[in-house]
Amino acid sequence: MVHPRSTRTTRALRGTALTAATALALSLGLPSATATARPAPSTPEAPAALSATSAPHASSVQADSARPGDIVASSPTSFHPLPGQPTRTRAWHMEYRSTTAKGTPNVVSGTVIVPDDGRTGPRPLVTYAVGTVGLADNCAPSAGFPKGTTVEANLIQQLTARGWAVAVTDYEGLGTPGDHTYTVGRAEGQAVLDAARAAQRLPGAVRAGVTEDSPVGIMGYSQGGQASSWAAELHSTYAPELKVKGTATGGVPADLLKVADFNNGNVGAGLILMAAVGQDAAFPELDLAKYLNDKGRHYVDFMKKNCVAIDAIAGAFKKISDVTVKNPLYEADWQQRLRESDLGARKPDAPVFLYHGTLDELIPYGVGKQLRADWCAKGAEVRWAPIPLGEHVVGAVAGAVPAADWLAGRFAGKPAHGNCG
Repeated sequence: MVHPRSTRTTRALRGTALTAATALALSLGLPSATATARPAPSTPEAPAALSATSAPHASSVQADSARPGDIVASSPTSFHPLPGQPTRTRAWHMEYRSTTAKGTPNVVSGTVIVPDDGRTGPRPLVTYAVGTVGLADNCAPSAGFPKGTTVEANLIQQLTARGWAVAVTDYEGLGTPGDHTYTVGRAEGQAVLDAARAAQRLPGAVRAGVTEDSPVGIMGYSQGGQASSWAAELHSTYAPELKVKGTATGGVPADLLKVADFNNGNVGAGLILMAAVGQDAAFPELDLAKYLNDKGRHYVDFMKKNCVAIDAIAGAFKKISDVTVKNPLYEADWQQRLRESDLGARKPDAPVFLYHGTLDELIPYGVGKQLRADWCAKGAEVRWAPIPLGEHVVGAVAGAVPAADWLAGRFAGKPAHGNCG
């Protein structure tokens, strides 16, 4: 059971959300560093952390007995929401087995963060999907946690402050070989579910109360909203053993073609090209290169070396026609693959808290409303929570505490009170 939060704790969590607002806003305006080799994980905050293990990368670890969620390698790391900010947590960097969008085995990296509070019994576990970070390996959430530069760490800290463990996937191709399959919904959702499986198999986390009996929540916003929503839809068929109690998901790009059309020539135009790179990484037969002009090739090379802040600025207000010799989004094979990432065709088997800013400038509000309608039509239990006058970043921050409060209710066994009717 989750005990009621004190007024003091609630104020502290809301204060953390305000800190997150500042960090998120800055992330949209500050350039990111050029990609470099991944740094080794920093010294853990707790000396009892699991010792590092080593194992080959994806090309040589596909044993017949391997299961999605199995640990390939792990090492102690640390979790800092801001540079140098201490937290009473223990953390591990891990590489774990997952599945590509085509159904083949792969290896994904991520982080497990557990409050250092002495608790050993089953504790709630949130598998958390971050929003867009970029295409370069050094953009991965796990690369920034030790340095305090992963923006959504401020929101994740709200969850560990409640005594919950958190598993954070880096997604396919961030921190592991290959390109990031950005916006490929099935690959993202499977990586999110397998991060929870991996957390439950990590010995240090198990000793701290992350077990197969842990109630599981799924949470994410923006790209993380796509990933968490896909995890919610896939849970019953891909990872039914996880005790998922609910999914809190926001700013969801549930229809990529509508989102692309909305952003073409607008502030989020750079995200269209990033998404094309991600789809091409998952489905090389799409052959993005043959559609790009010289400017497009330059931008793709640039984006693969940088993180979202500078990528978004570089691509802002560009039109698809500015970077292509022919628009791939008009082609049947591209449309088919993009439609495969649409949400709403499957009913989540656990309750959902779905939130969206009414003035979202990146993901149209109507796309969120349609996802709500689609899930409700399939009989899902959905709590729809519009954020009045909220644009994209405001939606992330304003929705974080209500989303976590809603998950707390699910962990406590309280009714979800959907509002589809």
